[in-house]
Amino acid sequence: MNRVEADCCIVGGGPAGMMAGLLMARAGVSTVLLEKHGDFLRDFRGDTIHPSTLEIMAELGLLESFLQRPHQEVTTLAGNLGDTLVTVADFTHLPTRCKFVAFMPQWDFLDFLAEQARRYPAFDLRMRARAEELVVQDAQIAGVRAQSPDGELEVRARLTIAADGRESVLRERAGLDPVELGAPMDVLWLRLTKRADDPHETFGYIRDGRIMALIDRGAYWQCAYVIPKGSLAELQGAGIVAFRRHVSAIVPFLSDRVEEIGSWDDVKLLTVRVNRLRDWYRPGFLCIGDAAHAMSPIGGVGINLAIQDAVAAANMLAARLVRGDLTVDDLRAVQRRRERPARLTQALQLFIQRRIIGNVLARGRAPMLRRLPALMRWFPFLPRIPGRLVGLGFRPEHLAT
Repeated sequence: MNRVEADCCIVGGGPAGMMAGLLMARAGVSTVLLEKHGDFLRDFRGDTIHPSTLEIMAELGLLESFLQRPHQEVTTLAGNLGDTLVTVADFTHLPTRCKFVAFMPQWDFLDFLAEQARRYPAFDLRMRARAEELVVQDAQIAGVRAQSPDGELEVRARLTIAADGRESVLRERAGLDPVELGAPMDVLWLRLTKRADDPHETFGYIRDGRIMALIDRGAYWQCAYVIPKGSLAELQGAGIVAFRRHVSAIVPFLSDRVEEIGSWDDVKLLTVRVNRLRDWYRPGFLCIGDAAHAMSPIGGVGINLAIQDAVAAANMLAARLVRGDLTVDDLRAVQRRRERPARLTQALQLFIQRRIIGNVLARGRAPMLRRLPALMRWFPFLPRIPGRLVGLGFRPEHLAT
């Protein structure tokens, strides 16, 4: 068995884990990051880089080089309610350097963070390293055991951070069970060719009891088709031709390319879960991001919350790790700081799920949506509110000086 020692072991190379790894190594914390895959090329991940995250990149001195990578900048988000176009979020008034959401494939974002983290000698990224068990010593979690290309690997660390997502293996091994808050929908991901004359101003479509969102990936649209939870088998039973008709009906300009959905193999299911842990920590162990609080895809804010968790954890724990005097109270303090923003965000998502999405999927209509166009005409400043909630969140973090 290979054995490595570090101040911090991070499991999971998603946004939370990679940002935490970069910030810990930057602060001089010897950090081993374990990622179970050989690369970051997983399709149908969230692509939104929020203004609060871009602010972190600026504070790191990386914003200019980051924005040189291919991306799209969106200053407003609009929804098509039947045939009425409504601006639902406006980012142009945010008190940030970047008054837009950047859409960038998540693998490019993660590659960029990994590239920057590798500049620090304290950073050690191990790809194709699947963490399977926790190491426990004297009633404290003291690292992980993983399978790697070189055989079994044991990483001993003062702190183990679980950033391994909503199906976190380490969270389960630590005996931390999430409280399920429920979601009335699942999401089907698919891709369709994007053409130069396609509309660009609309992000979401609601029509005839159906909901779909489009993400501009440059050469194609990444489409998120919302369905009632557990209804995939029924939809598949009606056949792929019927599904193509549904897509054409909700977004008519896609009608000339729905044949690209050749079979159900071209459609991927995202099972939507909203949950959170009561306790994010054990002695020597901390959960962040989706491992601590799985978010609904509403607003694409899960990435933002995960990155803010990573920033807070690095701000509050890095110096302790370098000195070697980390305590369980320090881990509890991270949860106290980040739990309220997660709870408030989930409460807002649950409200939207129940009052809007659930009603549309079950009844084909939602009373709140009927009033929305008029409200936006009477109060044109209203889109700034969801713009702030989506773009910054309830407690945006900044790098410690």
